[in-house]
Amino acid sequence: MNVAKPLFLVLCLFVFSSAEAQKAAPGNWFTLDSKADGYNGVSSEKTYNTLLKGKKSKPIIVAVIDSGVDFNHEDLKDIMWVNPKEIPGNNKDDDQNGFIDDIHGWNFIGGKDGKNVGSDNLEVTRVYAKLRAKYKDRDPKTISKKEEKEYALYQETAKVVEEARAKSSESLEKMDMSVDMFYKAMDALEAKLGSTPLTAESIEKIDPTGDQNLMVGKSILTQMFEENSEEMPKSIKEIKEAIHDDFAEGQKYFKSQLEYTYNPDLNTRMIVGDNYSDSNEHLYGNSDCIGPDAFHGTHVAGIIAADRKNGKGIMGIADNVRIMSVRAVPDGDERDKDVANAIIYAVDNGASVINMSFGKGYSWDKAAVDRAVKYAAKHDVLLVHAAGNSGEDNDHSNNFPNDKFEKKGLFGKKTADNWLEIAALNWKTGEDIAANFSNYGQEGVDLFSPGVDLNSTVPNGGYDKASGTSMASPAAAGVAAILRSYFPNLTATQIKDIMMESVVPVDALVKKPGSGEKVPFKTLSVTGGTVNAYEAVKKAQTVKGKKKVENWDPTINNSPSPDGVRP
Repeated sequence: MNVAKPLFLVLCLFVFSSAEAQKAAPGNWFTLDSKADGYNGVSSEKTYNTLLKGKKSKPIIVAVIDSGVDFNHEDLKDIMWVNPKEIPGNNKDDDQNGFIDDIHGWNFIGGKDGKNVGSDNLEVTRVYAKLRAKYKDRDPKTISKKEEKEYALYQETAKVVEEARAKSSESLEKMDMSVDMFYKAMDALEAKLGSTPLTAESIEKIDPTGDQNLMVGKSILTQMFEENSEEMPKSIKEIKEAIHDDFAEGQKYFKSQLEYTYNPDLNTRMIVGDNYSDSNEHLYGNSDCIGPDAFHGTHVAGIIAADRKNGKGIMGIADNVRIMSVRAVPDGDERDKDVANAIIYAVDNGASVINMSFGKGYSWDKAAVDRAVKYAAKHDVLLVHAAGNSGEDNDHSNNFPNDKFEKKGLFGKKTADNWLEIAALNWKTGEDIAANFSNYGQEGVDLFSPGVDLNSTVPNGGYDKASGTSMASPAAAGVAAILRSYFPNLTATQIKDIMMESVVPVDALVKKPGSGEKVPFKTLSVTGGTVNAYEAVKKAQTVKGKKKVENWDPTINNSPSPDGVRP
């Protein structure tokens, strides 16, 4: 009971906090310019109004590998990729690409019966489950030299998963106790007050002697009045109603941790119906590109290319894009097999930029993803990936997928040169310019891009703000799309180089994400700067393209890449 009491206060103060909020940024700050508008966005509006004014562009496809995209949204419906050789709803593979009714993309985490994976566990949980069967009852003395590395991984994952399960179970128990205590305390106060108005004075006058519920309730409300006197609800009933959803969300979260996130016995591939052990299998899934919860993917799509001409909602960064939705990310960790197939599908169907706003700390089959990344490189497709939201240094911690090959790639390369790794930029300037949650890395992260409080499209015709490197990645992908659209003769590698060479440098001490330690901004990424469309376009105008664009235009004939043999 003593442990639960502070939880009440934290929850109540969270709900009713009247602390003065800092000035909020406009929802479109990510498109603005630091000098002209005072916000360190990507300067796309300035670019269209100056360098690109009156210029012609080529329509390009940007694939969004994510949770799904609500292609019915008013700001997305007219900019979605439409497979011209597929007839909607006839349950036939009209274009004979192996995917039935893939009108706007494909869903690799759904079954042929139309069912979809919603929640899933983490990769660390799957690795633990796989190794548990082999090592759980093994005597450590019997571990061979060949098994030592794998056994160490088993011990590592077992510690992560079992500790997380224990913590979630304990937290859920405390939450349940807190819910019960809270309502008993509020009921006791409500009965004691009767018709007396709820004020700091009326609470102060209550004598809780001998009544534990009154003691708890008086303590909670006294603290609330001290911190939130001007914002306090007018009655106990209003307090109970306000706190109800927060308790429910807390309980839901901890239950989900036990039932999905850290559940080693969960097997969602029963829904998909594939042979999960076969990484070369690719003809599975269904055509539902929205899925059960498309918030994340829809938000990402809007940042990249929400319709700039319809006069509704918001304006995305890129102005001549078709969004392809490839669903491969559940509420949990994506699977390497699905990510690899999603990349290959996008390449084969004409994407020239692929946004990947997901990541995880463990990899099940990195070789499969590496093959897909090399395939994308071979076919001149740029991959843009979120660096992660753990406030960690990616130079010293894992964030999969990444651009490092397990085995050497094309021409003996150890890393992919068609890959951009993106950290999150805050709308605040000065020492707070790096988002406090963002991963970073002087070698492992390429540049920073707007990732805090971006207003974008959400399912069912709505708009909302969201933060994360998941938002920073599509902001950078939007800039890449501008370049690929207006300079179609530039290769993916050239686009990457231009974006990195044209960043706006930040020569200042800033708070390092995750710790708050003051460090030079230039130590947080390869470039030490922030993405900028205006500077990138200026740079692109001086670069001679290496690509003959007349050879293949997937936006016209939707043909697969000329030498499109799957890896």
